[in-house]
Amino acid sequence: MPDVLNGDGVVERLRAAGCVFAEEEADLLRAAASSPAALDRMVERRAAGLPLEHVVGRAEFAGLRVEVDAGVFVPRRRTEFLIGHAVDRARPGAVCVDLCCGSGAAAAVLLDRIEGAEVHASDIEPAAVRCARRNVEPRGGLVHEGDLFAPLPPELRGRVEILVANVPYVPTGDIGLLPPEARDHEPLVTLDGGPDGLDVLRRVAAEAPEWLAPGGALLVETSERQAERAAGAVAAHGLEARILTCEELYATVLVATRPA
Repeated sequence: MPDVLNGDGVVERLRAAGCVFAEEEADLLRAAASSPAALDRMVERRAAGLPLEHVVGRAEFAGLRVEVDAGVFVPRRRTEFLIGHAVDRARPGAVCVDLCCGSGAAAAVLLDRIEGAEVHASDIEPAAVRCARRNVEPRGGLVHEGDLFAPLPPELRGRVEILVANVPYVPTGDIGLLPPEARDHEPLVTLDGGPDGLDVLRRVAAEAPEWLAPGGALLVETSERQAERAAGAVAAHGLEARILTCEELYATVLVATRPA
């Protein structure tokens, strides 16, 4: 086995494990390791298939470095398209909510980019809540543990201007087609959106109108093939839907606005 003290040795081990961007990953692992022994353990974990972000304990998202614990959903680069539109829509001091927050990456960006924003985040997974609190609360936000809207302070009803909900949207039958990094190392509840992938979105859409302020917007990531049905799901509850796409990031976002 190559010596992990040798940079080429790390790259070779990662390449042998099938890591496409072995050189870049080797640099990140070396930067994160506190000792040669720690580097060896990290390379071993990555070669075994753990997501790189779980191995190094962090991810880069929309220009921020956020902590990502093992067993917590890894923020995707395509979600930067969603959060960019959320930030663009927000006024200074906006009341914002991040549902299904995972690591709290989206909430952290809202706090970083929107002057004076009041940001709340929630997730049903205790591990995600613990991780999100480290990313969100030092920036001035609050993280709540529970299912969707249930743990949010009731005084937010009718006041939320930006509602980000990165809900699970993979159809149950497609879970087995996901890359092993996601399928084997991220909680199923963060991936499985039910038979057609829209179960959780429908639940969010049903409650969103009572939480949104007049003119407030719900922003949800979805897939190109689900977009039309997703728009119908929010329109059924009186929200005005439009679909945004980004070919570069292969991202599809549903923006559903409560009429003013």
